[in-house]
Amino acid sequence: MKAYYTDVFVLPLPAGHRFPMAKYRLLRERLIETGTLLPDDLLIPDAATDRDILRCHDAAYLHRVKTGTLSRQEIVRIGFPWSEGLVERSRRSSGATICAAMSALEDGVSANLAGGTHHAGRDFGAGYSVFCDAAIAARALQAQGLVNQVVVIDCDVHQGNGTADICRDDTSIFTLSIHAERNYPFRKIAGDLDIGLPENTDDDTYLSILQTALERVLSLTVPDLAIYQSGADPFIGDKLGKLALSKGGLARRDRMVMEMLRSEQIPIAVTMGGGYAEDVNDIVDIHLKTIQIAAEYTVPSCV
Repeated sequence: MKAYYTDVFVLPLPAGHRFPMAKYRLLRERLIETGTLLPDDLLIPDAATDRDILRCHDAAYLHRVKTGTLSRQEIVRIGFPWSEGLVERSRRSSGATICAAMSALEDGVSANLAGGTHHAGRDFGAGYSVFCDAAIAARALQAQGLVNQVVVIDCDVHQGNGTADICRDDTSIFTLSIHAERNYPFRKIAGDLDIGLPENTDDDTYLSILQTALERVLSLTVPDLAIYQSGADPFIGDKLGKLALSKGGLARRDRMVMEMLRSEQIPIAVTMGGGYAEDVNDIVDIHLKTIQIAAEYTVPSCV
């Protein structure tokens, strides 16, 4: 299984910033330490090009990002200070999802060890998201004639408002978001199927609702690719989550998604999404298990 990483592209953050950047490096290290992936399976992605980004984002917005002319309000909404490193890392994160999607067409499953920047809409960034990697990847592969219909399965605890904004009225990309209803973003943008859950939803309740949602998605679509935003933030110990899934419940979630999609021979590009537990090792544990489960569903090499 191939996985793409971006942690070598440094994003300078001020002291005290609460985003857990260390999780990306720690995840890559744990994948190697546990033997889940070999060093040769871990690849640095190409950056998303302007052409890739402009299939999803407004040209004026991209210009402001590139030139550092975002307004103060826009920077606050994104949550990261502007820097050249932010631009490069954001391009690479979207590029990693493009690469993972391409690899998934060959191997069945692949992963971006970051990504899941689903709060960036057509002409705005928000919630630690500058560019919407899932939409960018879907349209990049469509533009190359590699896929027709794509489904985005978003299990991050926060609603995928940016993906929904970009993909509204686009019948070639179906978006499912299952999330905590009373949580960020407080102004939701409706996707194709949105399921807002009450606070403290537990494992069994969540999994029952998710299974029904996935069955509905598969009854309404015939996808050539799925982009699965896993998310570590439905975890009961997450500071920004408001749901109550255990680590075991999140592993069952990942397996359910993989099993249902791969049983239909749908390639899956996995992205990590959010995770804000007090102990960064809890976040890494959850992301690691997602990749370990995904690796079980790759197509065996014929070589």
